[in-house]
Amino acid sequence: MTMAFVFSVLLLGLCGHIASGGQSTSTSTPGALNYELPTSEYETPDTFNAGIVGPLYGMVHIFLNVVQPNDFPLEMVRKIIQKNFDFSVDSKEPESIVLALKIAYYEIGVLICAALGLLVIILMPLVGCFFCMCRCCNKCGGEMHQRQKQNESCRRRCLAVSLLVICLLMSLGVMYGFVANHQVRTWIKRTQKLADSNYRDLQVLLNETPKQIDYILVQYNTTKDKAFSDLDGIDSLLGGRIKDQLKPKAIPVLDSIKTMATAIKQTRDALQSMSSSLKSINDGSTQLSANLTSVRNSVETSLNSSDCAADPARRICDSIRSGLSNLGSNHDSTQLPSVDGELNTINDIYKTDLESLITKGYTSIDEIPAKVGSQTLAVIADVKKALDSISSNITSVSQSIPIKEVLFDVSNYINDSNSYLQQELPKLEEYDSYWWLGGLIACFLLTLIVTFFFLGLLCGVYGYDKRATPTRRGCVSNTGGIFLMAGVGFSFLFCWILMILVVVTFVIGANVEKLLCEPYANKKLLQVLDTPYLLKEDWQFFLSGLILKNSNINLTFEQVYRDCKGGRGVYATFHLDNVFNITENFNIEKHTGKIKKELENLNVNIDNIELLDKTGKKNLEDFAHSGIDAINYSMYLKEAEKSPTKMDLLAFASSLEEKANQLPDGKLKQALNTDVQNIRTIHHQQVIPLQQSLNTLKQSVWTLERTSEKLPEKVNKIIVSLESAQNFLINNVSSIVIEETMKYGGTIIGYFERYLKWVSYAITEKMTSCKPLATAMDSAVNGVLCGYGADPLNLFWFGIGKATVLLLPAIIIAVKLAKYYRRMDSEDVYDDPSRY
Repeated sequence: MTMAFVFSVLLLGLCGHIASGGQSTSTSTPGALNYELPTSEYETPDTFNAGIVGPLYGMVHIFLNVVQPNDFPLEMVRKIIQKNFDFSVDSKEPESIVLALKIAYYEIGVLICAALGLLVIILMPLVGCFFCMCRCCNKCGGEMHQRQKQNESCRRRCLAVSLLVICLLMSLGVMYGFVANHQVRTWIKRTQKLADSNYRDLQVLLNETPKQIDYILVQYNTTKDKAFSDLDGIDSLLGGRIKDQLKPKAIPVLDSIKTMATAIKQTRDALQSMSSSLKSINDGSTQLSANLTSVRNSVETSLNSSDCAADPARRICDSIRSGLSNLGSNHDSTQLPSVDGELNTINDIYKTDLESLITKGYTSIDEIPAKVGSQTLAVIADVKKALDSISSNITSVSQSIPIKEVLFDVSNYINDSNSYLQQELPKLEEYDSYWWLGGLIACFLLTLIVTFFFLGLLCGVYGYDKRATPTRRGCVSNTGGIFLMAGVGFSFLFCWILMILVVVTFVIGANVEKLLCEPYANKKLLQVLDTPYLLKEDWQFFLSGLILKNSNINLTFEQVYRDCKGGRGVYATFHLDNVFNITENFNIEKHTGKIKKELENLNVNIDNIELLDKTGKKNLEDFAHSGIDAINYSMYLKEAEKSPTKMDLLAFASSLEEKANQLPDGKLKQALNTDVQNIRTIHHQQVIPLQQSLNTLKQSVWTLERTSEKLPEKVNKIIVSLESAQNFLINNVSSIVIEETMKYGGTIIGYFERYLKWVSYAITEKMTSCKPLATAMDSAVNGVLCGYGADPLNLFWFGIGKATVLLLPAIIIAVKLAKYYRRMDSEDVYDDPSRY
């Protein structure tokens, strides 16, 4: 059954392989493609927990390890299988004798225990028969006369305690028997539940396999969509990468040239401002000097009038006259040369629109993605056609495979197997009820015997009277003795029957545990099955011969079980590469070769990138030699720092006004006040504008001084960097384009390589996981055979056997103890009855 299902699942795995064969992708490819094959959830547990009775099973296992400490006999079992389980011994064949001796040696512990059990079975009826006849002859404790002995009280107590301990131990064994019998009673229901669980898991396996296949097919469309997205975005992906490769070399140079173009504009503006300021300063200084001279002459004329002849006017006029010498302009217009020559030079330089030339350089870099997109339209269309053709091939292949038919056949086989199991389990349940009834009877027989002993002890101990002589003992005490003898009688009657049951179940249960359960748990049993030429003489490996029709392939039960237990796929587990080789049928180059061929036609031409033409370069050189760095800026700054006048006109006007007001009213006072107003007017109309022109000159000089500092060196450095960047573009653009084009093509191909590799991995390792098969095998052996069958059976014989063996000392003690509780017919003469 299992093998047929395995073979069906193998076919299913092959179908899944072919259906998914046209799709794949590389795990090392960049991108956001992540494939995860849908996994199935199974309900059947991997391990079987015995629950609260587990410690009892463990105790039995310890006892069996003591009785049978030998390791699993691999070689001996192999020879037995090779002899087709023929255990006959032929004296003419030494090998059969040696094998028989090995079997006996391995089973020595079991044989000894079985022999002891058989001895009990044979002797107990005989001993019981002789004991009965002996009692009838008033021997063996049958004489109803108790003789006086030393320490009888101590003897009685010791016998009672010993029997009580033995009865308690027997009760424990009987309890084990009841527990084991209950476990046997429920094994059919648990087997039914376990079988249904495995059936559902197998159905899940069959139902999920088409979903996994569909998922693999769908992932090709996902991969194709991702490739289409990258193909449509070739301008930003390929062109952007090329641009990113060139930007570190080109953009800093263009930025520095742009900065220099800004400096040219600032220089022109500064020179224009400086020229205008110089003209304003010259004109203002001349006019200011003339006006101040006129005011000074007017004041002097007023001071020379007759009104200043007498004191105190004379003193005031003298004080005014002493300050007139500083009333004049502080600037000499001839000391500041014109900058019109430099301005004309810069204006000529500025006529060349350097910024527009720089913009062309930026544009030549920024237009790379657009160029790439326009130059690759035809190739991209061809690549898309190639991808679509692969997609249609995959779809047609998947539709041509009879997946549904195979699944239908496998499902029918599983359903038939499940139906057969459902029909047979009720029959097994009927047979199980017979076993349960027999075990229950055995437990009740032991319970009856133990009950007689307990009642005998209870009545004997509580009914015993120390002052009563043996012939005068009470009814309760006498009843206790009768119960003890009844227990002895039932022990002789049923002990040997119970021992037969114990021996049979012990031999079966012990060998099942040691020869099947334990070696299955440690995989030694599978190692036996993997022995070459064992199960079939002309097959080296039985499993590969059965499934792959080639027995030379190293396919073992142990490897298959281990792989299935680990959730590995059917393809890798059963070495289906010998039937359908994925490497050959799903060669990556076979599917990606057409795409590679189309991508090789990508021809991107990004030559003739010019960052700055000769005109722009000459413009920079002319600026470097414009002469602005030779201007004596310190002279202009020194002149600009001077005050427009030699004195503070407002302060002088205030002083003059104050002194004029000290004069008596008259023409002199009136003339001086008029001069005061003129001075203030000159300050507001000429001095302040002149001061503003000086400040503007100062700002322009600072700007020019900063710009012209080491100007030739700066321009030369920019030109060197420009030439270096231009040489880089000339020499490396082609290689960069080729490199990035290969990377881009590798990315597109990589999606499909990754997909194909994933498909190969998913099909070989993950798809159609055979874990339910390993679980079903574990359920059959660990669960049903060992957990539900052997363990309860072993616990049963362990408990019943323990109680049965303890009957032997219980019989002896009960016979001796009954003498102290039963009422005797005659007695010795007692001097002190209380002693007894």
